[in-house]
Amino acid sequence: MKKKKKISGIWFLTAVIVCYIIAFILDSNSALKALKISLNIFYKIIPIIAIVLCFTAAIKFFISPNKISKYLGRESGISGFLIAAVAGLISHGAVYLWYTLLQELHKKGMSKGLMAVFLYNRAVKIPLIPIMIHYFSLKFVILLTFYTIISSFVLGIAIDLLSRDAEAITS
Repeated sequence: MKKKKKISGIWFLTAVIVCYIIAFILDSNSALKALKISLNIFYKIIPIIAIVLCFTAAIKFFISPNKISKYLGRESGISGFLIAAVAGLISHGAVYLWYTLLQELHKKGMSKGLMAVFLYNRAVKIPLIPIMIHYFSLKFVILLTFYTIISSFVLGIAIDLLSRDAEAITS
């Protein structure tokens, strides 16, 4: 399966390069502008990629599957939900950069429901809370944040229940 992923990654990279070559042939000015924008975005996300890679390496090296299962597995209980919620609240950067870390945690025992809790809580942007309070009121922001976190728990429980049912059917 890993070999298949490497091959598909090479095909994707080749397709992107071919598209840029065709774009340069058809309209070099627009293609150059698009390439500059792409490189600018890439430079902006490099620090986040580095952080996620460091987290992933640390998890692979220092944290055993038993610890992941204990704190973030299906039997982790409310503490697992709280850990996933807090981690989602404080995480920053593009969400797709966290997917590899979540995949690694899932391989080591993190439940699908807790992955959902993490991703759902990323909707709360702590640095933007003062601006939200200014525009919408403190009461609104508190209620919205509270209901977002509670909804993430409900969603996480539902996903855990549904994924267990799906595993039981396929087994």
